Amino acid sequence: MGIFYFIKNEKIVNFEPVLKLKHLLKSQPKNKVTIRRPIFFVFLYLLTLPLTSFSQDVSIATPRDTIVTADTAKRKSQVDEIIYYNAADSIVYAIGKKKMNIYGKANIRYKEMNLKSGEININWESNILTSKGFAITDTSDTTKKILSENPILKDGGEEYKGTVIKYNFKTQQGSISLAETESDGQKYYGQRIKKIDKETYFIQDGIYTTCTAEDPHYYFYSNEMKVILKEQIIAKWIWLHFADVPFPIPLPFGVFPNQSGRRSGIIAPAYGERFGYGKYFSHFGYFWAISDYMDISFLGDFYTKGGYALTSRFRYVKRYDFNGSVEVGYTNFKIGESSDKDFSRQKDYKIGIQHHHELTPTSRIAANLSFVSSNFIRNTSTSINELLNDQIISNASYYKTWEESGTSVSISYNRVQNLSNGNINETLPSMNFSIPPFYPFKRKISSKSRAGESLEESWYELLGVNYASQLLNRRDKVDGQLSTRGGINHTASLFISPKFGHLNITPRFGYTEKWYNKKIERYSMLNSSGEDSIVTNDINELNAVRTFSTGIGVNTKFYGMFRPNVFGITAIRHTLTPSISYNYQPDFSEPKWGYFGSYTNSKGQRIKYSFHEKEVFGGAGMGEQQNISFNIGNNFEMKTSPDLKDTTAEQKKYQLLNIDGGISYNFAADSLKFSELRMGFYTNVGSFLSLGGSSTFDLYKFDENIKTRVNKFLISEKQGLARLTNFSINLSFNISGEQLKGEEETEKLDTVAATGIQRTLYEQVMAERDPDFSIPWNLSMNYNYSIDKYNPKDVRKFSNLSLLLSFNLTSQWKFYISGSYDIFEKRISAPVVRISRDLHCWNMNFEWYPIGSYRGFRFELRVKAPQLQDLKVTKQGGVFSR
Repeated sequence: MGIFYFIKNEKIVNFEPVLKLKHLLKSQPKNKVTIRRPIFFVFLYLLTLPLTSFSQDVSIATPRDTIVTADTAKRKSQVDEIIYYNAADSIVYAIGKKKMNIYGKANIRYKEMNLKSGEININWESNILTSKGFAITDTSDTTKKILSENPILKDGGEEYKGTVIKYNFKTQQGSISLAETESDGQKYYGQRIKKIDKETYFIQDGIYTTCTAEDPHYYFYSNEMKVILKEQIIAKWIWLHFADVPFPIPLPFGVFPNQSGRRSGIIAPAYGERFGYGKYFSHFGYFWAISDYMDISFLGDFYTKGGYALTSRFRYVKRYDFNGSVEVGYTNFKIGESSDKDFSRQKDYKIGIQHHHELTPTSRIAANLSFVSSNFIRNTSTSINELLNDQIISNASYYKTWEESGTSVSISYNRVQNLSNGNINETLPSMNFSIPPFYPFKRKISSKSRAGESLEESWYELLGVNYASQLLNRRDKVDGQLSTRGGINHTASLFISPKFGHLNITPRFGYTEKWYNKKIERYSMLNSSGEDSIVTNDINELNAVRTFSTGIGVNTKFYGMFRPNVFGITAIRHTLTPSISYNYQPDFSEPKWGYFGSYTNSKGQRIKYSFHEKEVFGGAGMGEQQNISFNIGNNFEMKTSPDLKDTTAEQKKYQLLNIDGGISYNFAADSLKFSELRMGFYTNVGSFLSLGGSSTFDLYKFDENIKTRVNKFLISEKQGLARLTNFSINLSFNISGEQLKGEEETEKLDTVAATGIQRTLYEQVMAERDPDFSIPWNLSMNYNYSIDKYNPKDVRKFSNLSLLLSFNLTSQWKFYISGSYDIFEKRISAPVVRISRDLHCWNMNFEWYPIGSYRGFRFELRVKAPQLQDLKVTKQGGVFSR
């Protein structure tokens, strides 16, 4: 129980024996005394005592003059809110001096201020409190004393620790001796901290660090620091210490960010040397966080031999609406010395635009455009993935759908740029319109029927129609020659899907119409060497290609069930899905259709060609088609019983194996009526292993002289039933420590926070991320094998094994190894070795590409904290020296 004292003229009267007050104290929680109006309780008790109960120093004063009372009211404390205080030991009041002392786990709360300390002294007249810890004798050394319950002040979201804290309720200013505070992963210490206003502090003999260790591994020291909360820390003559050893050269001044998230500021450069370009410093620039919804960066690389590179990126976002970025880059490099004969300047550019916009729940715009000159990436990038990629793909699209009808329309743009040869293939625009299947003869209320009427639909109600169209304009720039082709394609089909018992029968009729503004004309002429020279000319005229086809299909399903009831397996099901279809299409190469022409070569041979073979949707098909196709699918599944110990467990299903195959026969063909036999399979074992493959077999003999199939069955030539023409298999194995623990591994992606863009400046500029030490190990293996035996004398094989292994040697060491090996070529491709070390508040990364055109290494030691990502040591060579 705490003890409550009343002080009058510096004489202490112990009120503990008073029964009424003891009752009040006992009503408080154990070891805690909280008296919010102590003077009121004392006054009540004084009225009950005789005057002789007081010390002789106590006297009853006559009433004061009212003027004096009014004057006292003017000097009344300006503390405008209730102050809550409590203690575990005692609370002592000095009424005459308007002071109060709180002892033992003292706590005071006022507005946003919360102070805890071993002892708190308050002067109500000056509104100043002073707090300090208890002095306790060290039992291991009686000559020394240690402080216990040192003051801890929380004010406006900030926490401060020290040996002595002074605070003014009225001005909300204060000072802290031997102070320490932490904010957003940053700590600053000081011999003395003085609070000027709600946001500003001055620190004497200050230390700033982002290391959370009791003895920080590194810190910045300055005898004068100024802290502006949630903005910055300013200091002059700063000494950087590593393990308490100062760096010999101080910084004249420094500004450290003191706010979470994105912030504006100068981007510190990286230094190095590049062969042919001289020494450089790169990624030097400025980042401007315009608002929570947009920012922009300006970066520059500068070389001593005169070259430079400039880049800028602007980002914007509005949650649930749109986000995107615009990036531009320009390089100007000198090749050689100005006095050299082969001296030249190489100028390159890059323009990148990304935009994603949800216009409405049923419409959106998405764009990812990149326009790059051929040498920009090679001269500026150190990413192996970018350097090995020789294509730049751009696309943009608008999509709109109508929910009630399901009708949709889209407009898109696509561009593929080949960096190695400069060819560009562009689609501008591509417009698609589609209507989902609809049934024009279906009754609107077919599910509601009158009593006694059948609920079955009539056959004509099952008649369906669908339609789709596409407008396409293609621009190709090949070897500097530009060609443009365009057209409109319409497709429509009529189908019906009645069901007879267990059979699904689907007859259909399809119609296609293609509109073009060009076609070709071809003829043969002899060149100067007497050989045929084929001349192809474009004819500009509106024309159309109309084709049709019809067919019917039948399919069904058979089920087989096996119930072993062993090892937790309750059932194994086999689903067999056979299907047969017939398709007919006339020979549109006949003269009556008018879609094919012919020319005669020098040998007198008549060669057919399609007038529309160069158009975007192609021309009509050559040869009559009367195909009957046979396909069969097999699906094996397994079901396991739930865990009886877990009442929430459910039965689980597993896909064991999928096998399918098919072959077709063309009645209209004059030879080679059978197609190749196709087979495929796929299986997986949990999430660890997957295996898939495909193969084709030919029933006909291959003539090695003419290097093609001939109309002779292998079985008639006593060479077996069929020969393998192609086979491929893929095996993937992926396992990690997280999977064995039953946890789902999640990938860290760039995210957009509730108020705007949330990605560290360092990741934005350097496109790097810290290693993830939470995954103890991960192993991924992928094996591919394929063989092509279409020509038995020209067999082509490919076999490749790729590996990715990462593991934590300890909780602080992480190794990453990746690469692939071509088994037949006996060649290793793109090996990468990465080693990372978690150094508490620092990260060490070493990356090595040992062989290949882009071999090189990079060593980096840098601070983890995003506020100081540019505090690093880097050594690099090879491709990383760019």
